[in-house]
Amino acid sequence: MSTIPQSLVTFGAGLLTARVELRLRLRHWAVPAQESAFKRLLGMLAATAQGRADGIEARMPYRRFAARLPIRTHEDFRPQIERMKQGEADVLWPGHCPFFAATAGTTSGEPRHLPVTEGMLRHFRRMGPAALLSYTARVGHAGIFRGRHLVLGGSTALTRLAQSGNRPAYAGDILGINTLNLPRWAEKHYVEPGAAIGELTDWSAKLDAIARRCRGRDITLLAGSPNWLLGFAEHLGSGRDGGPKVPHLRALWPNLECVLHTGVPLDPYAAELAQACGPGVRFHEVYGASEGLIAVQDRAGTQGLRLLADGGLFFEFLPLADYDEERLAELGSKVVPLAGVERDRDYVILLTTPAGLTRYVLGDVVRFVSTTPPRLIYVGRTQLQLNAFGERLIEKEITDALVGVCREHAWSIFNFHVAPHRMHSITGQTRGRHEWWIELRAGTAITPRGPLLEDQLDEKLLQLNAHYAARRKAGTLLPPVVRLVMPGTFESWMRRRGKWGGHAKMPRCRSDRDIADELAQLTRFRPETAAPWEQPAAQ
Repeated sequence: MSTIPQSLVTFGAGLLTARVELRLRLRHWAVPAQESAFKRLLGMLAATAQGRADGIEARMPYRRFAARLPIRTHEDFRPQIERMKQGEADVLWPGHCPFFAATAGTTSGEPRHLPVTEGMLRHFRRMGPAALLSYTARVGHAGIFRGRHLVLGGSTALTRLAQSGNRPAYAGDILGINTLNLPRWAEKHYVEPGAAIGELTDWSAKLDAIARRCRGRDITLLAGSPNWLLGFAEHLGSGRDGGPKVPHLRALWPNLECVLHTGVPLDPYAAELAQACGPGVRFHEVYGASEGLIAVQDRAGTQGLRLLADGGLFFEFLPLADYDEERLAELGSKVVPLAGVERDRDYVILLTTPAGLTRYVLGDVVRFVSTTPPRLIYVGRTQLQLNAFGERLIEKEITDALVGVCREHAWSIFNFHVAPHRMHSITGQTRGRHEWWIELRAGTAITPRGPLLEDQLDEKLLQLNAHYAARRKAGTLLPPVVRLVMPGTFESWMRRRGKWGGHAKMPRCRSDRDIADELAQLTRFRPETAAPWEQPAAQ
């Protein structure tokens, strides 16, 4: 495999592109694909210690599977994962588990370890190319395979686990695990920035090293999280690495045609990223997680992502309106497979995977915009919502509101976070409001002001969310307050948390004040700078 020439790979990609294009025209294959995935998973799960404990049978029908197995979170699987890390075989999946993916820790603040079995490696090896072929199919050619693919992410270095016994096991970012398991021809012909640079942990040093290595290469595809991609484009364009300044990336890489983005919503960065990349560059979205690849863009525009129903994962969906992490054992009857989902309804994803995770709460909330074929949009996380006052605001609504306001004024968003703020009124009542911490980029046409943002964010949210509107009308929720912070504030916070660079994500909202209080301390914001008739309520 290591001797395959790039020309042959490009030719093969062209043939596969035509096949994928025909496959994407089929509208009714997703449910049968899920039924096949379910049967294959059962056969493997039945041969494991956990499968036997759960009563999994190789040919059991879905109805019995759903009635017998509980909905579980990562915490429920922690004991089994620890046994796998110590080298025990056949715990959640047949055989030993060689790798463990460390999650970004966006929700909990601390990374979690997820098993990456041989079955999961096969999933990523299949679905990674499938995501690229979905792009080539929708544009009608395989041009991206004529050049190199630059992937921006966290460190690809893996750490050997001390508790893995005689059989070595390693932990690290899922990108590092997948990079280690790439075929030789992919490493030789496509993947940048190379093993040595990929392992760097200092983000600034890594950007400099990537720029020096890749300035003279033929880059046709750039991949990563939109916020980090934009920062890289600005870094490269400014010549901070010692190279010449360029107006946009296509001036440096004339054959750059695709920006593959994942990790966080594109909207807050879309206009600036398009300008930084240059004319003619297309965006291509992949919805992935450490637990697996979920969906991929299969057509132009923002009309939802096509569910990867044939990737070996089995999907179930729990309506968000019914979700309660404290009552998961009672919610089994509310769950539906893919065949039972409805359009325009928000669902929490449950996964059964080749890592042995069964009915696992991914923590992501999605909304189907089409069921035949199944296309969905990401709307947020179960634990990253604003609901301190019964307003039930999800991440998508918060992001859409801010993006809408900023577009009207040509303001560019660098980062933001929203938290509840309980206040005492002069009458002694405790009421709430939302506190927005916002860092905008310099160079705006109109100078941003907090009061203007407050009024317009409030107006947008009144239109987007009926629960928010009801709380505002009842007076239990006051208008929002905006804290515009100096450039560098969010970078300082993320550096302190060890989250600067790579795949790290900034939590957009939480129903507690953990992050907001740290931002207040960082910016030396004092409660007495608020209006004289309000002071923070006792926590």
